[in-house]
Amino acid sequence: MSDIFSIHANRLDGTPSSLDEYKGRVLLIVNVASECGLTPQYTGLQTIFDRYQERGFEVLGFPCNQFGAQEPGSAEEIRSFCTGHYGVSFPMFEKVDVNGTDRHPLYAWLTGHKTSPAGEGDITWNFEKFLINTDGTVIARFAPSTDPQDEALIREIERHLSA
Repeated sequence: MSDIFSIHANRLDGTPSSLDEYKGRVLLIVNVASECGLTPQYTGLQTIFDRYQERGFEVLGFPCNQFGAQEPGSAEEIRSFCTGHYGVSFPMFEKVDVNGTDRHPLYAWLTGHKTSPAGEGDITWNFEKFLINTDGTVIARFAPSTDPQDEALIREIERHLSA
């Protein structure tokens, strides 16, 4: 993959989508799970999505069942859970593998970049966060335990929204 905007992924409802539709926006890409101790991060993700969407920011959620089988549901169960419990309105995509031989091309691309504060390599757990700037460059990677409203993450989002 030459850049993030050439990658395709299906929406949670099965509709094909190209990440090209997010060109020119700051993206926070997160592998999510409904039965994880970190699942309450959906609240913070929705909060920052609501706060910054009009300024050109998107949260993209990618359900994954590779960590403790914590995302076992169907697409409809995931959608229902996310909207019913957390009011999620940011784009959600079909369940993907983020590590291993069946790793989705997006995650092959994301994990191949040297980033900080977390480095390159495999995803360590649910809710790992990648921040992408408007031209499609990975600008930061945050550990699963990083709260979506963490000061360093918000500072990076704001810096790139005003750039």
